[in-house]
Amino acid sequence: MSRIAYVNGQYLPHRDASVHIEDRGYQFADGVYEVVTIVGRKMIDEEGHLDRLWRSLSELRMAPPMKRQPLKMVMREVIRQNGINNGIIYLQVTRGVAPRDHPFPKGVPSSLVMTAKRLSMEKLAAKAEAGVSVVTVPDIRWARRDIKSVSLLPNILAKQEAKDKGAYEAFQVDEDGMVTEGSSTNAWIVNTEGKIITRDISHSILAGITRASLLREMKAAGIEMEIRSFSVEELRNAREVFLTSSTSYVLPVTKVDDKVIGNGRPGSISLKLRKLYQDFMIAK
Repeated sequence: MSRIAYVNGQYLPHRDASVHIEDRGYQFADGVYEVVTIVGRKMIDEEGHLDRLWRSLSELRMAPPMKRQPLKMVMREVIRQNGINNGIIYLQVTRGVAPRDHPFPKGVPSSLVMTAKRLSMEKLAAKAEAGVSVVTVPDIRWARRDIKSVSLLPNILAKQEAKDKGAYEAFQVDEDGMVTEGSSTNAWIVNTEGKIITRDISHSILAGITRASLLREMKAAGIEMEIRSFSVEELRNAREVFLTSSTSYVLPVTKVDDKVIGNGRPGSISLKLRKLYQDFMIAK
């Protein structure tokens, strides 16, 4: 089956899908995006992702491309036409097509693009069983990291540094030596006292939807946690480290920079939380 993309009202073969050269997403990175996981043909945390999309649009004073219910119908049609059982759907909204000029154009409709692709659950499970490594890098992003903007160059540089060093992810570190988040994930630790810790939501990090769902499930299960910043030293000396994202779920980390975490195997708490989140997905 060939892949199908949605571009401003049209369902097109992926190879033929395109946007105008003066689309402001291309010219200025003037756009936002969302990635929603699909498991068993069901979108996980769909409402949370759409809430965040609407918030990002509002923060940038950008008009939604359509009302919420029609958007959800298009999302389902993209999934259906691509025959996705397990995978992701990607949504991107930009301020539209206009002659290149920095101020917002008037009377220009927002542009909407959607694509979907399959993901291997087996490959992800293998990563979780073995654990992954991360490196730490300086956080050089702009001050509004809470907006899920398509302007991702610092994240790309961080992810490439991780890849160059043979790591799965890069955890970014602010000027005070505190971990903010991964290049495309949220960061968590289990400290030496067995407390689960993740950074609080602010303009410094993206409000991860998987993060929020895991916190909710932990609270329902009576699992205690601390919401606060933690340092690189705490990270490297943690009993366990893990990360969360829509495409990684809950993923144990077994090495940070050159420091092995614990015994070098996924920790029991990380695996317990991974199962808790998987149970949540299955129950959706």
